[in-house]
Amino acid sequence: MKTINQIIGALPAKRRTKVRARAKQLIGEEMALRHVRKARQLTQEQVAKTLKIGQDSVSRLECRSDLLISTLQSYIEAMGGSLKLVVEFPDGRAVLSNLGATEHERKKPANRAKRAATR
Repeated sequence: MKTINQIIGALPAKRRTKVRARAKQLIGEEMALRHVRKARQLTQEQVAKTLKIGQDSVSRLECRSDLLISTLQSYIEAMGGSLKLVVEFPDGRAVLSNLGATEHERKKPANRAKRAATR
């Protein structure tokens, strides 16, 4: 049976470069949340306490490659931050907001405006 290094070593140089770049990207994505937490000088235990979950759950969350936006938002807020997603297009950028808000919370400002207009 061949090892992964033998399989990658048999690939053309251009393909090996792409594989290594993608591996680096995936490793970077997996480590991103852990790095943010460490940069904030917080332990998994501290974040877990704020989120009211176990330290083991924080560890698993940090290793996930696919998160719900609401989960990511809660994690960032537990560290004292706020989550904003920036979408980049060739002709500009957009910042997405209200991603973690419930439908009820999103409707509140509109309802207030309606009530103010009828007064």
